[in-house]
Amino acid sequence: MYPELMVIPMREELVRAGIQEARTAEEVDAALAQPGTTLVVVNSICGCAAGKARPGIRLALANSASHPDRMITVFAGQDREATERARGYFDGHPPSSPSVAILRDGKLVYLMQRSVIEQSTSQDIASELMRAFEEFCAKTAA
Repeated sequence: MYPELMVIPMREELVRAGIQEARTAEEVDAALAQPGTTLVVVNSICGCAAGKARPGIRLALANSASHPDRMITVFAGQDREATERARGYFDGHPPSSPSVAILRDGKLVYLMQRSVIEQSTSQDIASELMRAFEEFCAKTAA
């Protein structure tokens, strides 16, 4: 584990974007027990992938007409219990950090793994997340 002081800027980057930290397994479960869509970001200290993912996520949130109902982030290598619990909802997918998931009513409907993030620019990540927000989070008229 890295010293907490080192990861504060990486935590704050997502918190400033309106994403709530989930630092315990109970906080993850509470967020995912709520109906609707939840964005789950598995944050990481990795400069190569996470250094593109965080700006891409912020761009998507700032420029998308559709948003998840709630957004949480866990920090791999720091908040181990919370990260393990979040990954437990990503049925059939190996652990990946960073990663970005959308769950609807606690069920995984979208997952962007590290392998995709590494090969993308922040702008590419933002565009793909905006597409996913529109597909999975857009509110339909009653």
